[in-house]
Amino acid sequence: MSINDTYQPINCDDYDNLELACQHHLLLQLTLRNGESLKAEAADLFLRKKVEYLLYKYHGEQHEVRLDAIESFSHPEIGTITITQN
Repeated sequence: MSINDTYQPINCDDYDNLELACQHHLLLQLTLRNGESLKAEAADLFLRKKVEYLLYKYHGEQHEVRLDAIESFSHPEIGTITITQN
C-alpha cells in the first residue's frame, strides 16, 4: 500500500476494538493486507493528515501502520477481528 493511496476508514466497531487493545497494551497478532504477519503490542491510535494509524511496539521499537493496511488482528481476550472498511 502506497502512502499516496486514498485512505479507507475502517468500521467503527473494529476501531473500538483496536482502541481497547491500546488501552490495555495487548499483544496482538496482526495480519497486514500485504501478507505480513507479526505479534506486536498495541500502543496508541492517532490521526495524521486525515489518515488513522496504529502505533505498536515490535521487538522493543515503535512502528506505525495505517489502519486500512490491517487485514485482521487477534488476541485471546477479544478473539479474531477481520477489519472491514466503510
